[in-house]
Amino acid sequence: MARDPQSPAAPNGIAPGAHAPAPQDGAPAPAPQDGAPAPAAQDHAPAPADGAPAPVGDPAAGHSGEGVRPLHEPDEYRTPPYGGPGPWAPAPPVQHPNGAAGPSPQYPAAGGYPGSPAPAPAAPAPLAAPAAAPHAAPVPEQWRQYDPWGAPGGTLIRTGEPPKKKSRRGMAFAGALAFALLAGVLGGGVGAYLERNGGITTVELPQAGPEGTDRAPDSIAGIAASALPGVVTLHVSGGGEQGTGTGFVLDAQGHILTNNHVVSPAGRSGDISVTFSGGETARATLVGKDSGYDLAVVKVKGVSGLKPLPLGNSDNVRVGDPVVAIGAPFDLQNTVTAGIISAKERPITAGGEKGDGSDVSYVDALQTDAPINPGNSGGPLVDSRARVIGINSAIRAADGGSGPDAGSGQAGSIGLGFAIPINQGKRVAEELINTGKATHPVIGVSLDMQYSGDGARVGEKGKDGASSVTAGGPAAKAGIRPGDVITKVDGQRVHNGEELIVKIRAHRPGDRLELTVLRDGKEQTRAVTLGSSTGT
Repeated sequence: MARDPQSPAAPNGIAPGAHAPAPQDGAPAPAPQDGAPAPAAQDHAPAPADGAPAPVGDPAAGHSGEGVRPLHEPDEYRTPPYGGPGPWAPAPPVQHPNGAAGPSPQYPAAGGYPGSPAPAPAAPAPLAAPAAAPHAAPVPEQWRQYDPWGAPGGTLIRTGEPPKKKSRRGMAFAGALAFALLAGVLGGGVGAYLERNGGITTVELPQAGPEGTDRAPDSIAGIAASALPGVVTLHVSGGGEQGTGTGFVLDAQGHILTNNHVVSPAGRSGDISVTFSGGETARATLVGKDSGYDLAVVKVKGVSGLKPLPLGNSDNVRVGDPVVAIGAPFDLQNTVTAGIISAKERPITAGGEKGDGSDVSYVDALQTDAPINPGNSGGPLVDSRARVIGINSAIRAADGGSGPDAGSGQAGSIGLGFAIPINQGKRVAEELINTGKATHPVIGVSLDMQYSGDGARVGEKGKDGASSVTAGGPAAKAGIRPGDVITKVDGQRVHNGEELIVKIRAHRPGDRLELTVLRDGKEQTRAVTLGSSTGT
């Protein structure tokens, strides 16, 4: 290739970009002429022209020559080679960022390595003025300033496109997203704290506002509100005994009906205290009592505003009817419980603590599951219209005991309570108020209470060896004889002597009954008009 005729000649006949000839051993390097610019440091000699012979040692020429083979191919960017420079050109000085050429402060200037002997100092060769070598690509500025041997400190710039500035819209979106995440975390934490601890202020729970206190008259609350003013609590003491029970007001004169076993500890001279539902108290006196029916009447004086309870009809009661019991169980005054009628005409006997049978009561009772406990005795059992249909008197205890308050001290309710029907209670109360005593219906026979067969057997002998059938009495008039077995009363089956007494006492003296009698293996029907006897 022909040389470019436009290329200006360099001083001393050296073409731009060519290296100056190396000085002879021991000869000083030629100094640059006064005013002539120093030649630029170049890494390699210029390529030969077209047709010119290749330099000695050029691998492209096909022979090795006398010199040392170069370590690298020619570099168009003129980067300094790694390793010592070849003998064909002097070692170029390193161009520092401040423009001053000179050896690296860390390594020798030419061809040496740390630990090798330093060559003799030599004067720098004159350099030609900077000029672009023919057919050589322009040298990038960053590579002219790069010093591989110098101390770090310069800033390297990555080639390629310049870094783009972040969009303000993107930064705003990132900030908003971060704020939303932070707000969500804080909000979740605050919400969890408030849910767990109920807030950060004084706790104030929601509550229903005031409502009317009226209830339907046939509701339990309505029944209780109507009946409670007529119910009282009795505290009785005397003869070293004491007890608590319940009663209810019969009339405006101050008569109160209760159980005989409630007032019996007072005797004839004991103390009876009455407490009304409103808390007022008054002393009471005994009017009359009957152990056979387990009923008694007491009376208070000087008390106004009494509210008698209306009396219902126990014959109208049906199994399953709702009822409410009111009393003072374990001395807890004005206790209200509710239930239903579980059964009717349930024959029960209660009492018998004296041993002679004088305190045994026989009741054709109403059975209820309304809870009744010690202290409820004598209290009212009322229907859905707050009318008294029974007098709570006995319970069946879990240990098998039965009688007033189960006859076993502090026994509790198991859902088997018994009440004296009010029809029987009304008759006895009227007699006690009017005469101080109650009458009992009788048939005039003595029963064999040890008979183990089915039915009630008339004894062979009565008390003190007398006849078991009272002469001229109701049974004698009906043709009943000693040894007969009574199996039915008005068609209702009786299984023993106690049930026969209960069925008889459920009627009034003068009532007519039909008795079914078994004699010599044959049944007979006998009509009996009930007689009367005075109770105790």
